[in-house]
Amino acid sequence: MPARDSPRAAAGAEPIHPRPEGRRTGCLFGSIARVKTSASLEKDTGEESETDGGPRLVVAVDGPSGAGKSSTSRGVAIALGLRYLDTGSMYRALTWWLLDRGVDTTDSERVARLAAEPVIEVSTDPRAPWTRVDGTDVSEAIRSREVTAAVSAVAAVPQVRAHLITMQREIIAGAPRIVAEGRDIGTVVAPDAQVKVFLTAEGAARASRRAAEASWSTRVDQDRRDRLDAAQSGKAADAVEIDSTGLGLDEVVGIIVGLVPQALQKSR
Repeated sequence: MPARDSPRAAAGAEPIHPRPEGRRTGCLFGSIARVKTSASLEKDTGEESETDGGPRLVVAVDGPSGAGKSSTSRGVAIALGLRYLDTGSMYRALTWWLLDRGVDTTDSERVARLAAEPVIEVSTDPRAPWTRVDGTDVSEAIRSREVTAAVSAVAAVPQVRAHLITMQREIIAGAPRIVAEGRDIGTVVAPDAQVKVFLTAEGAARASRRAAEASWSTRVDQDRRDRLDAAQSGKAADAVEIDSTGLGLDEVVGIIVGLVPQALQKSR
């Protein structure tokens, strides 16, 4: 993809689109689970954070499935020397645990009762993200078709959301500089985030990306997820919307990184 000047945007402005010529096709509070994070980010990565000693910074990245939230958020975290939280992995971990025990994930009452059982651990190192349940690494297992098909029902259970959101807030509060991605990040989980991004893309592009990640994923699967997750996919009023359809990963990362200095200036 040829190099282009990075587009600029302000909160509340029109969504960022590529130019036409470029369009190619520790135990935390809460009873649901105990979540541990990786040790010092600097120790994990062997690098000194560019923001050490600086002001608090939370970058919230929301958006639908297949928009590129995870790869983009990890890229931003690495570029700025921040921690990284994939909130979706926590819902997936609980879903995997329930399915592994033969629980009907559409039985919301039973899901709510059993959700306190597993010990969920997540890494906040963007260079080495992982997810564990009861000491077992499930980083790959939670991306299966079965988990993907069931996670929306689990995430919709109010008790599950309340407890996991509490934990996510604890993790964010314990990491002065972090990129958090998922759904409802800028509106519910971290409404005071200094930078809020709503990352989206055209449906065909999102389906293509999901298929590249998981050979079983189809446009039908994606549309179903969109419908089921609609209630938790709101865009914050002050979020910058970025359409990543015709943009490369480095370009999207660059746009978000470019939003940080102005946001930090405003927060002083």
